Amino acid sequence: MPVDRLGRDEFFARMAHLDEAGLRKALWTLYWRGPAAQRQRIEGLIDSPDATRGAAGSAGATKRAETARPDAGLVLAEVTEFAGLARSGAYLGRSQLVSPKERPRWRLTFRRLAQQSLEALAGEGYEAAGRAVATLVDLACETKGYDLFRSEDPMEAARFVVSDAVGALWVRTRETQGAAAFTAMATRQLLRWETEFGWTRYGVGWVAERETQLATVLAGMLDSPALWAQVARDHLAALDDVDHSGKGGQGGGGGAGGRGLNTSARDRADALTTWHLMLIDHLSGTDDDDLLDRLVGHAALAGPGLSFVKARLAFDRGDLEAAGRFIRGALTSQPGNTQFRELADDIAAQRGS
Repeated sequence: MPVDRLGRDEFFARMAHLDEAGLRKALWTLYWRGPAAQRQRIEGLIDSPDATRGAAGSAGATKRAETARPDAGLVLAEVTEFAGLARSGAYLGRSQLVSPKERPRWRLTFRRLAQQSLEALAGEGYEAAGRAVATLVDLACETKGYDLFRSEDPMEAARFVVSDAVGALWVRTRETQGAAAFTAMATRQLLRWETEFGWTRYGVGWVAERETQLATVLAGMLDSPALWAQVARDHLAALDDVDHSGKGGQGGGGGAGGRGLNTSARDRADALTTWHLMLIDHLSGTDDDDLLDRLVGHAALAGPGLSFVKARLAFDRGDLEAAGRFIRGALTSQPGNTQFRELADDIAAQRGS
């Protein structure tokens, strides 16, 4: 047996403290974050005859689980109150609404509310639970630039992995409301919440190691060319709403009262660079290629991130002159950007061949 693998007895001993909810969470983590082969094996185990034979008794278990699940309406009310207090500065001692004893315990409250919101998401009150999750994600985004709690790195302290929470929210939205409602909501939330460098302040630690860009989460849920085209149209509609309202990242899709991220056209283009490159990869040369022209010409995007995406699109289309012009503009603003330089080298190599 390899030295880096636990024995059967030792493995079971370590699992002994987990209840059914803990085991389900562990299995879900392996399924969601694992490679395709691992996901298929887990699906096979779930659909095995042994699992099927246990289905007769599952109705009662489901009813008991629903009864034990947190009440979504109550969770939303508590999350809303917690977020309001945080935004008012109560956890910083600017009011007496939060006691001195409770102020340093904010991270435990945040963690409990996040867990309850995600648990409630699986129940009948998924809409209220979804608003609770969105409110907590909004709050997480705000802590990158605002002091709401006495902590050097609030999301690291709270152990809140934004990308995991958003992934659970999007999965449940697609399950309950269908693909059209899912892509419409997800694109607006992507616009509001996406970030290049995660939701902790320093990008290091337990949380940072587990974060992934929301573009990657969303892309993993798009399983057909038609869905990619639909999500591109929804993304453009979300950008249209931003451009018309002049409110930056404050468009729909978040919780109540949050400031969100990506409030300028430049920040928006930089944060969404990975997502825009994915759209190019899936739509370039297809019948929906014209959506990419609308994307790179959109008034809600600006700056070196947009110039880079323009250069990449022109390069894919074989327009090396335009690609070179755009990438030079991007490098003028960010001469040390490795991604920009790699594309510049590819363009130069093609022009020299």
